[in-house]
Amino acid sequence: MPDIRHAPEAPTVTRVLAPGESIDAHRHDEHQIVYAGSGVLAVTTDAGTWFAPGTQAIWVPAGCVHAHRAHGQLALHLLGLPPDTNPLCLDAPTVLDVNPLLRELILAYTRGPQDNSPERLRLRAVLLDQLRASPQQPLQLPAPADSRLAAVCDLLYGNPADPRTLAALGTEVGAGGRTLSRLFRDELGMTFPQWRTRLRLYHALRMLADDLPVTAVAHRCGWSSTSAFIDVFRRAFGHTPGTHHRGTL
Repeated sequence: MPDIRHAPEAPTVTRVLAPGESIDAHRHDEHQIVYAGSGVLAVTTDAGTWFAPGTQAIWVPAGCVHAHRAHGQLALHLLGLPPDTNPLCLDAPTVLDVNPLLRELILAYTRGPQDNSPERLRLRAVLLDQLRASPQQPLQLPAPADSRLAAVCDLLYGNPADPRTLAALGTEVGAGGRTLSRLFRDELGMTFPQWRTRLRLYHALRMLADDLPVTAVAHRCGWSSTSAFIDVFRRAFGHTPGTHHRGTL
């Protein structure tokens, strides 16, 4: 990511990003919690992409070079924390569950006055307590290093509904199925089916944010049926894609 911008302090603000709008690569001296009150947020670093709908937030550690991208109309809430305040002891970007209470705390903290009043300090203390209890979610697409693996990933990024086996995809990029299977485990920390499911979920979130019907999303992302898509989506995010599509989270 070229032209890295250094922002000395992570802002505690609310911003609205239009669909497809992005914030270029930059870094902060502070930790940052990035939460999308609406739409779907993607945070990208050299290590990969983390994605979160309105039921999750993304932790970005101090010094981490990252960029933001909006899918759908994004209400972006940015909350900065000092380097010595790391309630989950995280040193890499991480997706965290946001329960209804934590959601309201983030909204209140990012919209409130930027001061050190007793009321604001109490709000911050409760917010940090809730963060400590937030489960982490594996909503990351790691970046491959091997050129053959990267070529396979690019094929499926371009067409997540591609039904070909890993061996068939390997024929196109000049690598055997066993080699690619090993690379998925060694470089990306998951099997090929696990990675493909995660990729399809990411594309599904993007399409739902763009108001595509659930049936069309299931078809374009490669699920055999709408019901199969709904089942995988519910297990991943805790609600149905129809609920997500209507914005009733």
